[in-house]
Amino acid sequence: MAELLGLRDECREGALGAPALAASCLADNRLNLDVYLDGCRRFRQLFEGRQGEVLQVEFLRLSSNDHLLGTTLDILPHLKHLKSLVIKGGHARDEFGSCQHGSLTSLPPDMGNLRCLTHLDLTFNSLSTLPSCILHLSSLRVLLVSHNRLVALPEDFGSLSKLTFFSAMKNQLKDLPRSIGDLAVLQELDLSENALEFIPEEVGNLHNCTELDLSGNRLPRIPDSLANLKSLRRLHLHSNLLVTVPASLASLPNLSRLDLQNNCLLAVPPEIQTLPFVRLRGNPLGETEPSPQAVTSCFPVVPRLQRSSSFFTVTSEGCKVVLACGIHFYFPPGAASDPLQICCRTLAPDPQWVKLRHHDVLLSRVLELQPHGVKFQQEVQISMPYASPQTLHQREVVVRTFSGQSWSDLRTRAKQKRKSKHVAHCSVLHFSWFLVVARLVQNECKVPAEGTLLFSSVDPNIKVTFPPGVTEEPRTVEMQVSDAGCRASPLLCLSQDSLVDFLRPVRIQLPLPPGVTGINLDQSRLHLLHGDLEGQIWDDITSQVVLEFTHLYAVFEVTHFSWYWLWYTTKTYIGGIAKKVYERLRMYQVNFIALQRKKDPEQVLLQCVPKHKVDPVLKKLQDRYRGPEPSDMVEMFEGEQFFAAFEGGISIDMDRPDCVDGRLSFIFYSHLKNMKEIYVTSPVDRKDQAVKGQVSFYRGAIPESIPEEASRRRKGPDSLWLVTLPIKLPRLKPRWGENPGPLNGFSFPPLNLGNAETGYLTQANLLSIARRVGADWQTIGLNLGLTYQQIERIGYNHREDLDKQILDMLFSWAQQNSEDPDCVSKLITAMKESGRQDIADEVETIIELGRQKYRESIRRVGLEQESSTEDSAIAMV
Repeated sequence: MAELLGLRDECREGALGAPALAASCLADNRLNLDVYLDGCRRFRQLFEGRQGEVLQVEFLRLSSNDHLLGTTLDILPHLKHLKSLVIKGGHARDEFGSCQHGSLTSLPPDMGNLRCLTHLDLTFNSLSTLPSCILHLSSLRVLLVSHNRLVALPEDFGSLSKLTFFSAMKNQLKDLPRSIGDLAVLQELDLSENALEFIPEEVGNLHNCTELDLSGNRLPRIPDSLANLKSLRRLHLHSNLLVTVPASLASLPNLSRLDLQNNCLLAVPPEIQTLPFVRLRGNPLGETEPSPQAVTSCFPVVPRLQRSSSFFTVTSEGCKVVLACGIHFYFPPGAASDPLQICCRTLAPDPQWVKLRHHDVLLSRVLELQPHGVKFQQEVQISMPYASPQTLHQREVVVRTFSGQSWSDLRTRAKQKRKSKHVAHCSVLHFSWFLVVARLVQNECKVPAEGTLLFSSVDPNIKVTFPPGVTEEPRTVEMQVSDAGCRASPLLCLSQDSLVDFLRPVRIQLPLPPGVTGINLDQSRLHLLHGDLEGQIWDDITSQVVLEFTHLYAVFEVTHFSWYWLWYTTKTYIGGIAKKVYERLRMYQVNFIALQRKKDPEQVLLQCVPKHKVDPVLKKLQDRYRGPEPSDMVEMFEGEQFFAAFEGGISIDMDRPDCVDGRLSFIFYSHLKNMKEIYVTSPVDRKDQAVKGQVSFYRGAIPESIPEEASRRRKGPDSLWLVTLPIKLPRLKPRWGENPGPLNGFSFPPLNLGNAETGYLTQANLLSIARRVGADWQTIGLNLGLTYQQIERIGYNHREDLDKQILDMLFSWAQQNSEDPDCVSKLITAMKESGRQDIADEVETIIELGRQKYRESIRRVGLEQESSTEDSAIAMV
């Protein structure tokens, strides 16, 4: 055995000749050459050196991603003993990790003479028509042509009289030939995820069929003849356009699974509806007529799950999952071979971990998906909503993923679904951490030894010419362009994947600064600046290069890459000026706001808003909040930390995990909300007088890539202070729960919602939540699952007291769901769906704090146990 393994390894290395290859690869009349990158070359070598043995092969596997496949196909008709032939694509992946379809588009006509062939697998190829030779394979029992581009099957397809299994899933079939009913011994038929709009009655002649999959098509109806399939056990019809199904399906004696999910069924026959194995979710049952929205919703190809929690299970059937936060997942059938529980959560971006590149703008929170590292069999599609990048020019939206060590960009398709609704789509094989960013538009090319031309898609006037002989080995070059917004040319960044300088000068063309032409150009005022990749140092290299000018452009040559900038100025300290301008390109002008909810002044909204967004934000909040005018304008960097501190007799109402030394911690991202709603209180007795306090904002840590001198904003002891805004707490009536007696006439047993590991919501927490609900209590109650009758009864019983209505609703729900481990997440979802994100954030904060305390207690217990063990050991000694 060891000797055979050694021969196999040598075969993989390509170190053996044809005889040794035959000895190691031709075991038991099998040839598995799809595991080699050059499998077709090896096959030809074997055929030339050991033809007699190759002609006896019964099982053959080849990769259709092999570029020599076309020259290999002519050998196949000579393999008269061949029983199983697999020519599959998907063995190679493109630069983004997606499987590549194979190059197979046809088969040699003489392959129809392979009388022994019973198994043929041509999946993941580029077939647009079924090769005619297949219809002459008289012994064929299993045929797989999934993941191709077939638009139709031959009219005489039914001539494959011995076929028992046929799969054509994920093609473009629009109809079926009537001869399909002639496949008398067919047992499994998979036509899922095509474009079928009609099924012929002849399908009812497949009397031996045990499984029929027609899911993911466009079928408005199915033929009554399906009731003739007495052997049928599983019938998959989900994700079609069905508006009705024949009642006769209920009479199938062996049927154990009937999937009708995600159709347009207005009504289902009682015989079908009472079947214990029927699945009907995702249908507009009970509607009088199908609305356009209902028909549109019928197009998903797999079951759709509306999830409020962050845990869900994916099976091999696949599914669509929609989270309450707007994130969509599509798990295609077969993506997970076994049931897999998925956990997802959104995290606030931490600049110590989320490293933004120069000129990047963060557009979303961090999405974490677990389990990490599990590889799916097929790509999972993720759709992430992100903030509108309307003010971002010359940028593109990408999804960025974290591998555990570094961030990398995924191939992304950005789309605007509705007005102000933006979604980024990507596909992945592994789960980790994901976020959406806007980066400078990136153009790249592969530079061969023969040279090439690279130009910017943002400004086609910016060109880089690579002459012949510029490099010995091909290398990849990337270009990014940024508008400087001053009396300078666009800012050009060039980078490459090699540390070696070019062998010959590279020619760069930049447009002249605005207002400057070759006619009025004063060359003494034109400066070419070179900056390092961090933008820390800018050198004037005008005297080190030869500048050529046309009417609109400046041309120069370099051998290494970095930032390049053309300036037109009379200033002499041009490097320092460029550095300050470059810093300002990464800086945002912002205002701070501090508003109090009109119905509950103890609820304070704090937000850092980019200057151009202040008026729209205030207009949106003016109906529910009031407060002082926004602060004066200050400047912030993307990813910069800042704090909010309440002063003058006002403090934060509860312990929070985002509170550092009594100050609330924020991270500024220009396109995220930078907002927190918190509740404040005062130790001062407010029964007789109001309390006038303030909230001040202070600078914290800035991103690591920012130069040290750029962080110096002010001088003196208040160098970190930004702004101060007034806060006023009016006189209030006594708060709920302050008295030890019954709660406003209510008496409830102690409540602990949740569990010890994730943290509890106690009776005191619910009281704090209750006093913030206000007039939204009915909407919240309905979203919590209370019926209209329950809401009406609570409103009637306490029609003179809003406080009692809120308490009765919230504590009644809590008592009914106290044993549900998922009740806290349901409460959070209900608050979000009711438009009370502020309360949802408060509950999440309480739970996160509970988790921290639980972990700390576990650590303390572990240390105490370890210490006790050591003490015992010492005592024994």
